[in-house]
Amino acid sequence: MKLPFLDNWRLDRRRGRPPAPPTGAWADPDGVAELLAECELLRARAQSAGVLLDDSPGSLEDLDQLLPRWRDDPEELPWLGNDAGLYLGTVLVRTLPGARWVRGPDGGPVVELASGRAVDAVAAGRQWADGGSPELSRVYAEAAEI
Repeated sequence: MKLPFLDNWRLDRRRGRPPAPPTGAWADPDGVAELLAECELLRARAQSAGVLLDDSPGSLEDLDQLLPRWRDDPEELPWLGNDAGLYLGTVLVRTLPGARWVRGPDGGPVVELASGRAVDAVAAGRQWADGGSPELSRVYAEAAEI
C-alpha cells in the first residue's frame, strides 16, 4: 500500500527537520481516521477473547477487563499497545463531536478535541498495554468531560 504522507514524514525525521505542515492525507481527516482505525492486532486479540470492538466507549471498558496475556510476548507488546492507542483515538474521534486526528509535535498522530486540547491516545495505549494504567475507559471519560 502506497502512503505518500508517510514517506514524507519519514524523510523529514531522517533529516532532523520538523514535519511539514498538514498536506496530502493529513489534510483529509476522514481518510486519516479510516486508516488509523484498522488496529488489526488488537481487533484480532479482542475477538479471540470474545470482545466485540464496535468503536464505542463501552468497548473500551471491555478491553480494560481483558487479561493482559500480551505482556508475556515482548515482541507483541509494543504493537498491541500502539493498536490500543489507535483504537482509543478512533473511539474519541467517532464519538466526541469535533474530535479529529492531527499530526502531533513529534509527527505522530494525536487526537485534537473540539476544545483544542490534544490527547496522545497512542501513548496512553502503550502505557495501558505495559501496565494496565491508565485504563482506556478512564482516558476516554476524561477527554469527554471537557
